[in-house]
Amino acid sequence: MIDKLLERFAKLLVVWVVLAAVVGYIRPQVLVPLKPYTDWLFAFTMFGIGCLLSTKDFVPILQRPRLILLGTAAQFVIMPLLAFVIIKVLGLAPALAVGLILAAAVPDAMAAGVMSYLAEADVAFSVALTTATTLVSPVVTPALTYFLGREYIPLQFWPMVTSIILMVIVPLLSGLWVQHRFHAFTSRIKPVFPALSTLFIAFICGLVVALNKAALGNVTAVIFVAVISLNVLGLILGYLAGKGFGFNLAQRRTLAINVGMQNAGMGAVLAIKHISCEAAIPNALFATWCIISAAVLAGLWSSKR
Repeated sequence: MIDKLLERFAKLLVVWVVLAAVVGYIRPQVLVPLKPYTDWLFAFTMFGIGCLLSTKDFVPILQRPRLILLGTAAQFVIMPLLAFVIIKVLGLAPALAVGLILAAAVPDAMAAGVMSYLAEADVAFSVALTTATTLVSPVVTPALTYFLGREYIPLQFWPMVTSIILMVIVPLLSGLWVQHRFHAFTSRIKPVFPALSTLFIAFICGLVVALNKAALGNVTAVIFVAVISLNVLGLILGYLAGKGFGFNLAQRRTLAINVGMQNAGMGAVLAIKHISCEAAIPNALFATWCIISAAVLAGLWSSKR
């Protein structure tokens, strides 16, 4: 009974993110005290994800290196270049521009695996691709953000590398070790980890709203257009890239979802820590919107048997 409630709770991520955003706007004082702990919130999220993985999840990376290499390349080429073009076309303000670049430069979200399952795509490929992009993110994400965003705001490369290692890689590997060492225990409490991750991501997104309450009044519809365009075009180009690579239908669907869904919670934390609270706005918006769009797409694809 409790397991089912936790699973339902995790599946309602969008609802909790929206509610947290409402709380952050109406009662910012409730969430602002969380600001010093954003790194820890996200680190616990990655630790939980590590507890859900196993060494078997890394096998597809070794068995299908071509798929993973092409998928990783598509992820880190399509999204950052899209963000760069969208920024130029829409003329985003510097902080929002860098925030959008960061949202495009983070690895794909672990939730992509769930969406791939719902879309009747290649779930193993999705999990392997997310794992691969996450493992290379300590170098790739800061590098892309630095080279594409430094014309808007002065950025530092190495502090961001350190942050990603400490709040992503170390917790993820720690979770893997705990899962391997205490497998029987972690299996019994498995539904707890997605529920906690959902809660922490909602807190982070709500905190972004709380920290930007005054600035949100000056945010125009352009940023919504930018975020939606980045996501939708990412989904489309991800699918077309898979077709160009000669992937089968299930793999094309997976690549589309993984390219279009970003770990924007990670982007929000990095923005707050290394750039500005305003730069976290595109990431908070993306975290919500990409789940909605992927769920709709998965529903459409699953109906076409």
